[in-house]
Amino acid sequence: MVELKKLSPSRASDFQNCPLLFRYRTIDRLPEPPSIDALRGTLIHETLEKIFDLASVDRTQESANKIWHSIFDNLNEEDSSILVDLFESKKEFIESSTRLLSTYFSVENPQLLEPSGREIHVEHEVQGGLHLHGIIDRLDSTTDGKIRIVDYKTGKSPRSGYEQKALFQLKFYSLILWKSTGVVPSMLRIIYLGDGTIIEHVPSVHDLEIAEKKIIQIWRTIEECIARKEFPPKKSALCGWCNHQKFCPEFGGEILPFPSSQE
Repeated sequence: MVELKKLSPSRASDFQNCPLLFRYRTIDRLPEPPSIDALRGTLIHETLEKIFDLASVDRTQESANKIWHSIFDNLNEEDSSILVDLFESKKEFIESSTRLLSTYFSVENPQLLEPSGREIHVEHEVQGGLHLHGIIDRLDSTTDGKIRIVDYKTGKSPRSGYEQKALFQLKFYSLILWKSTGVVPSMLRIIYLGDGTIIEHVPSVHDLEIAEKKIIQIWRTIEECIARKEFPPKKSALCGWCNHQKFCPEFGGEILPFPSSQE
């Protein structure tokens, strides 16, 4: 019997978007080719993490660009082939990343911030021995104990009406913090570097109780799928970005045999 003990917001979202995709990523652990968008996002996140290593007066866009280039050059030295495979125009990749950093500095001034944590792994056990976990991009704390969770997105903000779906990830993190520390974050902030939009939400205990019920229900449904060894595909606009279409009946493929165990 396949046993899973952990759930992150990204994997929970995978299951809601397509149970079969969740299975292939989490249970089968099928390899996925590197993505130019994922690489760009990784470099931007690392840059915005490292900018706070500098003295506040030195946290400028010029410094951020230098940090980005340093990270990029190290990646290039470690595995130059990945860059050749991912994109043809190095100049375009650099310019697009520089624009994202420029957008960040247009909506926040890091010289005025002193985060209490960056790239923080959080985890907490909830009902049934399930461990919720994830990595928070940035945590801002005040002297009176208030906490703000900040998440960077390199894409554009969601269409009107889809904000709550976007906030699911941060409510997931908020639930973990609340359960593990007893403190409900005072603010959730998502910064969309693709268009400079900021979405903010003030969570309540009621919000987090609803989120917990939703997450536990997702988990119970996952367990039911494991017991039946059935994870149905769910066709949507997101299918165009899926790397596993050859193993999906929605695209003429056959579902892989269900694994008997998980390492």
